Amino acid sequence: MSSLALYRRYRPETFAEVIGQEHVTDPLQQALRNNRVNHAYLFSGPRGCGKTTSARILARCLNCEQGPTPTPCGECHSCQDLARNGPGSIDVIEIDAASHGGVDDARDLREKAFFGPARSRYKIYIIDEAHMVTSAGFNALLKVVEEPPEHLKFIFATTEPEKVIGTIRSRTHHYPFRLVPPGTLREYLAEVCRKEDIPVEDGVLPLVVRAGGGSVRDSMSVMDQLLAGAAADGVTYTMATALLGYTEGSLLDSVVEAFATGDGAAAFEVVDRVIEGGNDPRRFVADLLERLRDLVILAAVPDAVEKGLIDAPADVLERMQAQAGTFGPAELSRAADLVNEGLTEMRGAHSPRLQLELICARVLLPAAYGDERSVMARLDRIERGVNFSAAGPAAMPAMGYVPSPEGHQEMPGGAPAAHAPVPPGGGPAAARAAVRGSGAPGPAGAPSGPGPGASGGVGAPGVPGGPGASGSPGGGPGGPAGGGTGSGMAPAAGPAPATASPSAAAPGTPPQGPGAPAGHTPGAPTPPAETPAQPPHAPQTTQTQTPAAAAPAPGAWPTAASAGSGR
Repeated sequence: MSSLALYRRYRPETFAEVIGQEHVTDPLQQALRNNRVNHAYLFSGPRGCGKTTSARILARCLNCEQGPTPTPCGECHSCQDLARNGPGSIDVIEIDAASHGGVDDARDLREKAFFGPARSRYKIYIIDEAHMVTSAGFNALLKVVEEPPEHLKFIFATTEPEKVIGTIRSRTHHYPFRLVPPGTLREYLAEVCRKEDIPVEDGVLPLVVRAGGGSVRDSMSVMDQLLAGAAADGVTYTMATALLGYTEGSLLDSVVEAFATGDGAAAFEVVDRVIEGGNDPRRFVADLLERLRDLVILAAVPDAVEKGLIDAPADVLERMQAQAGTFGPAELSRAADLVNEGLTEMRGAHSPRLQLELICARVLLPAAYGDERSVMARLDRIERGVNFSAAGPAAMPAMGYVPSPEGHQEMPGGAPAAHAPVPPGGGPAAARAAVRGSGAPGPAGAPSGPGPGASGGVGAPGVPGGPGASGSPGGGPGGPAGGGTGSGMAPAAGPAPATASPSAAAPGTPPQGPGAPAGHTPGAPTPPAETPAQPPHAPQTTQTQTPAAAAPAPGAWPTAASAGSGR
């Protein structure tokens, strides 16, 4: 087996063998058919895409004995000299401008260019890495490039055409080369492997294409390295991932499924496996971003595989289609955005593992962020019926007594009613305190005026105060002596002097206001009494009385129809 590099053994010899550059090779072949060949060409494009190879093929087509022709014969002396393994032609001169780009080199070239070819039709100069020629060197070549002799042709090849001065560039035919599409490159590599008679597993070629980045020469170099280390069973997927440094598909599947199900333990276990396996966290994040990109495309374009948008083996495609269905659109897009941002941050991170763990935490915890992406991701999870919250019943707030809207009414003077302290623990005690402190008018048919605990109020009978009011002047907690309103605040108008009502001395009626006996049960409801009589010197007030509701039995819980209940 020859030790010649793979990309040199399979270097194209005709334009038909150049792959992925039909937009360049077709016009060149047509120009040769029409015999409209220019005196200078500029080939530009990424490295390894066929610029120098195409320049040699063009020189072969021009100097072929059958030519100029788009299909060199391959049998004449010139074609054999310029063949893949030929010795080279004395009339086709290749110059590396990286080491011969000075003004002295340009002057030497200019002097030799006026001599005719030795035995070919044209003398052709192929100037590789033309962007390395200095400005003085280009200026020295300017005149000969502008008006060359009939036998002279120039072909400039460069990866940076913008560095070629405009006066040179404007005198050439510019043909931009491009990177080769992944599908085309994969088929070409498969054909090379068949010619080498070495078996290769299906998942290997996509890895090689990805490593080559669209460059044929780079991909051939990677393929040559894998073929050189192949065992009797050929090139395996495990061998390729280990040699090229890519992440195993099982790790990517595990972390993607952990993101989909919100399984933080599984996600951080994958991170630990990545670190313990000696893999580069940055490479893992880049591979994860590539996988999420494929999932986004699968979710957006169901027939992405048929359209060639995704290049992966059949088993990997099947797993990715299943994974794409476990994400919501917003959730998947958010995960890809966060991983992309994390990859950018990892380039200068001092602790790549910590950065990787933070990326996983951000993806797994959308509830920790209030941005639009996180909210949409949470909505996706709700629609899928998945709850990733760790909060259980213990995390729910304790529900106590919540007063009704009537408990938030305002006082007649416009000031909000002050609420009495609510005893802890909820239950009936809290309900009583809420009702007592609300000071809100009862329902229709209930008497209006001071609530329970008021003494001598206008328009309502006086009843004993709440707990702690026994033996104290005044009504409920915090109420003023002799004029409480039941809410602990003084009425807007001045209180009228309280006088004993005839009904107050009736047997069985509890005492009211100051002088209430200490043995009275706090909070016990009292039957409504008649309106106390006004003294002769007291100002007369106009008060519309409403029929009093039936009083509940002593010790019974206040109802909506009872006076002063506020409900």
